[in-house]
Amino acid sequence: MADSARAAKLAQRIKVVVAEGLRSRVKDPRVEGITVTDARVTNDLQHATVYYTVFGDETAQSEAKTGLERAKGVLRAEVGRNITVRLTPTLEFVADEVPVNASNLEALLRVAKERDAKLAELSANAEFAGDADPYKKDEEDADGA
Repeated sequence: MADSARAAKLAQRIKVVVAEGLRSRVKDPRVEGITVTDARVTNDLQHATVYYTVFGDETAQSEAKTGLERAKGVLRAEVGRNITVRLTPTLEFVADEVPVNASNLEALLRVAKERDAKLAELSANAEFAGDADPYKKDEEDADGA
């Protein structure tokens, strides 16, 4: 079993090889808008998961997934030629959800910023609800004893 550092190095190499293979070896127009974002390899170096994003709507994403599945053999052969392991890992392509999560997070931050601005506006004109000195004092202390 290989160590995790070797698996991480191999994953980075696979990421680069798959991206170059998509650009140069695969002639399918469905995969032109794909960006390879990450790759992960199991510690036994037998399976690689490649994460990708696609610029476009749902139809472009579904076409890209189909194009990647069709080009899986070509890309695996390209990975086998360019890495130095005994067995070429199988490739699995997974759509990366990071851009979707990032846009949701940006929307939440925008709403929080708007609420903070409203709260700051309300607190700028606010006055105390009670007296200026809310602490109770004994009558004797108030007379100046």
